[in-house]
Amino acid sequence: MARIWIVCTIVLTLCKLCFGNEFFTLLTNDSIPLQKIDGFFAKSGHSNNWAVLVCTSRFWFNYRHIANTLSIYRTVKRLGIPDSQIILMLADDVACNPRNTFAATVYHNAGKYLELYGTNVEVDYRGYEVNVENFIRMLTDRVDPNVPRSKRLLTDDRSNILIYMTGHGGEDFLKFQDFEELGSQDIADAISQMHEKKRYHEILFMIDTCQASSMYSKFTSPNVLAAASSLVGESSYSHHLDMDIGVAVIDRFTYYSLETLEKLERGSQGTLKMLVRSRRYISIGEVILIHLNLPVRLLR
Repeated sequence: MARIWIVCTIVLTLCKLCFGNEFFTLLTNDSIPLQKIDGFFAKSGHSNNWAVLVCTSRFWFNYRHIANTLSIYRTVKRLGIPDSQIILMLADDVACNPRNTFAATVYHNAGKYLELYGTNVEVDYRGYEVNVENFIRMLTDRVDPNVPRSKRLLTDDRSNILIYMTGHGGEDFLKFQDFEELGSQDIADAISQMHEKKRYHEILFMIDTCQASSMYSKFTSPNVLAAASSLVGESSYSHHLDMDIGVAVIDRFTYYSLETLEKLERGSQGTLKMLVRSRRYISIGEVILIHLNLPVRLLR
């Protein structure tokens, strides 16, 4: 196993996807530097950034999934991606839910330091529009000609894309609103189509759900980096409960990701190195999977 670990880790490298093109060396928990791979993420080469943010849950008890998504939404906007280049898929049934003690608000911290909903949230797919068919069609641009521009992912081969998903899942599936499931092969095929149609330059795929790493186990397309909240057989957990609201308000994976991302400012030179080297981030079992159009390489 030690030999396999050395082979799997010695040649991996990461670079900034959405915030620049600075090289950096990834360090393991033992602070062993990993070599860079020439040609893979070697140059930024992109001209525009997009984000696809998907909350696949609905109902009050899934408050934390809505808060997860809105937290990432707020962060990518703060860092410079405009609403015109963000696709937000959200059931949108929490802020005005009659159980919400704080009407028309969504918080991701029991201290209520920051209100996420406000007056500046543009939901592109709302309610039952958040389904597997619409998600796949949006990624692959196989949409009806009458679909408005705001619901289309108008990317090209110079586009860096963040795909963030959160909800309930299991091995090789992610539930959409307790009604249908997205399979790991479905999302892999969609990204493969995107590659064939030259719809991206690089993709950062982040998923916060139980057995999350299984959702990118079928990926074969190049220039895709993925991070997950759990391995196969593992659960994904909430971070903390808000006693006033009565439910958990954010998941651990998203919480610790934001802990790092919130330190960045627009135009800063921060990289993914800041995320994967975070001791608190690594300590809760999150994984980073690198795809080099070769067999899977896994860091834990």
